[in-house]
Amino acid sequence: MTKPAFPIVWARIVAHAEEDFTTKTGMHFTYAVNQRFVIPSRTNYALSQANFEAAYKIVPFDGPGTINATVRGPSYVWAILHDPRIRAGDW
Repeated sequence: MTKPAFPIVWARIVAHAEEDFTTKTGMHFTYAVNQRFVIPSRTNYALSQANFEAAYKIVPFDGPGTINATVRGPSYVWAILHDPRIRAGDW
């Protein structure tokens, strides 16, 4: 199965802002989207769209440790990208 282009996935991320998500360790969070940034409710820093795009290149992957040195907020990036609403069965 071919993964969709990243702009399609980013549109899904934007569409599901303010909904409940869960990290691999079970922490619940929501997020807001401000232009090209995701702001998780459990932090006070923004995660750039580029973080998600970098991680998307290697999805699926087992957990946030895989991208720990690559992106900021790996737990949130992993949780969002691997959520069924974002994946939509694509990977």
